Amino acid sequence: MFSAHPDLRVAWYVGEWLIRLGALVVVPARRSPAATASWLLMIFFLPFPGLFLYLVIGRPQFSRAREHRWRTLRPFQQAVAERLQAVAGCDAGDIGEFARKLGRMPSVGGNSAELIDDYDEAVDRLVVDIDCAKRQVDLLVYIFADDHVGQRVAAALARAVSRGVRCRVMFDPVGSHRWRRGTWRLLQTAGIETREALPIHLLWRRSRADMRNHRKLFVIDNEIGYAGSQNIVAKDFRRSVTNRELVARVTGPVVGSMAAIVAADWLIESCESPAPDEVEMPASTGDLCLQLLPSGADFPLECFETLLVWQLHQARSRVVLVTPYFVPDEDVVGALVNAAARGVTIDLIVSSVVDQLLVHLAQCSYFEQLLAAGIHIHGYRDFLLHAKNVSIDGKLGIVGSSNVDLRSFQLNEEVSLLLHSASTIAQLEKIQSGYIAGSDRIDPAEWRARSQFRRIPENLARIMSPLL
Repeated sequence: MFSAHPDLRVAWYVGEWLIRLGALVVVPARRSPAATASWLLMIFFLPFPGLFLYLVIGRPQFSRAREHRWRTLRPFQQAVAERLQAVAGCDAGDIGEFARKLGRMPSVGGNSAELIDDYDEAVDRLVVDIDCAKRQVDLLVYIFADDHVGQRVAAALARAVSRGVRCRVMFDPVGSHRWRRGTWRLLQTAGIETREALPIHLLWRRSRADMRNHRKLFVIDNEIGYAGSQNIVAKDFRRSVTNRELVARVTGPVVGSMAAIVAADWLIESCESPAPDEVEMPASTGDLCLQLLPSGADFPLECFETLLVWQLHQARSRVVLVTPYFVPDEDVVGALVNAAARGVTIDLIVSSVVDQLLVHLAQCSYFEQLLAAGIHIHGYRDFLLHAKNVSIDGKLGIVGSSNVDLRSFQLNEEVSLLLHSASTIAQLEKIQSGYIAGSDRIDPAEWRARSQFRRIPENLARIMSPLL
């Protein structure tokens, strides 16, 4: 076609170089070197397809309208944080203070916590708590399916509504896309207030469609809260894959932080204003010091990654890192390797069961460097270990929704529960020991001897990982 139209051929050639030169100016802004290199590589080889892809998923920012709504809710969240600090603030040392600066929520005492690593038990406990609710139930979740688990939770919510309990559910339309219509119908029929988190408007959307709300926070009567990795869906919703999760069920003042984050996400999407009594201060129920760390594009720093990297650099004896998706940036890799060089024992636990092939290949590309540094890598057998948790030196535990990958660091709205008390950290370490017992440790020599047919797709996936 171009041979018949020389002017068009010239215009195409000039357009390609304008795109390449423009990319040199625009792409590096607010990006890591790895992400910049990947985008520039794609755009230089494929200027027009690369430009299209960049316009669709290349800008990690929300629309101006959403950013404005977030700013208007800052005073509400700050007021909740100040009340929590005044009523129940506890001394969590430098970790607690730094986490407060990152996520704006204080460390608070007077809490109780249970770590539930049985999938069915977590669902059972949630249904019982909803059945006992007297005032309100708020569920914020990435996946809410209309399968037998979703129907069971919806039935409990419907019973609560019939008692006069205010019930609200917010789910992510991308995470729940397989069940979206059925879930909406299921909840609306039961009289449950329903919203979609970060709804997609294809014609006028000005933010990335893949920037998702990945949080899992359940709040009942502002007295009971759940945080962790478990969605409201059957544990075997993927064929030949069964999930294993970890959920923290907590009571006490930290539930106030959970309620504030859930309320803010709801108010952003509903364009409502917070009521004066939107978040009541929960009563003390124990002696644990806990802290909520929200993260996402709404915050100026990658909160979870920033805290994790800092604590890896501070580690002195033992780190256990559990994640189903390990696609780190150079800061995380450097912190892990440096900690191992100082003599810190590091156990990285990933899942041998694969549900996302491209992510798995990218993940494997990091193993050789980590194994050479003396880091122990364990592949968990039998189940997809979808739990996300960290323990460091017996001084900090983290249970939440954030993976150790660029998506969780930079794109998704996530939330982590920080454990500052030794007794709860010990519970987490016991669960992590069970993970290791159910895993196969990767042998460094055998891994180095793997064939080029494995290395090539791993390396290609790694090049693409900053674009995922």
